[in-house]
Amino acid sequence: MQKLGLIAGGGNLPVEIAEHCEQAGRPFFIVRLKGFAGPEIARYPGADIGIAELGKCFKALKRAGCRAVTLVGNVERPDFAALKPDLRGLMALPAALAAARKGDDALLRVLVGEFEKEGFAVEGAHEVMGDLTLPGGPLGRVSPTPEQMADIQRALTVAREIGRLDVGQGAVVCDGLVLAVEAQEGTDAMLARVAHLSASLRGSPEAPRGVLAKAPKPIQETRIDLPTIGLNTIQRAAQAGLAGVAGEAGRLLVLDREAVIELADELGLFVYGVEPPGAP
Repeated sequence: MQKLGLIAGGGNLPVEIAEHCEQAGRPFFIVRLKGFAGPEIARYPGADIGIAELGKCFKALKRAGCRAVTLVGNVERPDFAALKPDLRGLMALPAALAAARKGDDALLRVLVGEFEKEGFAVEGAHEVMGDLTLPGGPLGRVSPTPEQMADIQRALTVAREIGRLDVGQGAVVCDGLVLAVEAQEGTDAMLARVAHLSASLRGSPEAPRGVLAKAPKPIQETRIDLPTIGLNTIQRAAQAGLAGVAGEAGRLLVLDREAVIELADELGLFVYGVEPPGAP
């Protein structure tokens, strides 16, 4: 079993992966990205390293004996002018700057390539922890109605189209009307916008309508940055008056799965997995 280097940003996912490795007996070492990684992973073996300090990162991983890496957690697009790269980071900077102009996915593919150049195998979070992804069908007790299924399909179509343009991964649709699409602000901010729309356009907690759907970008490097939902997503979807959340089965990460199921059931929301295009 290869020792895993966990390149950790913010949020709960790095903690879930670390706890999984502990339980599975897989050795690991955490690179805590300065300014992004939360204090909850400080108790694990690792090092605090800046996002542009690639040389320091690679040396720490090799010194720790890591042969594979996974990149997880929330990391906002950096201000390149404010970065303080080391020599190895400077070598990668021109390619990163060129890729950043094309979109986030292009930038992430460059980052993956830098780790692979150093001889690391790059594993997706869903490959490290196999039960992270959304299964097909309802995740809890609630299932969508035929009308809500139509909204799911419409929202997934929109999400895939904005993904094709490397814009975002999510869309909100209610009764066939597109209420919002996700860009750099992220899912939580998008749902907050929906919650402030006219009540005539969306549902309410008492009479929910509409759906949030998330899909990976068609061009996406699926080992990193798969769409993700968690407790916050369910809570904000309910506050926006939506009936549920959907995604592609096997291609959407569900954080705190049992807690998500419990909260969705309590609020009467569905969480539903649709088989992706081309699935058998």
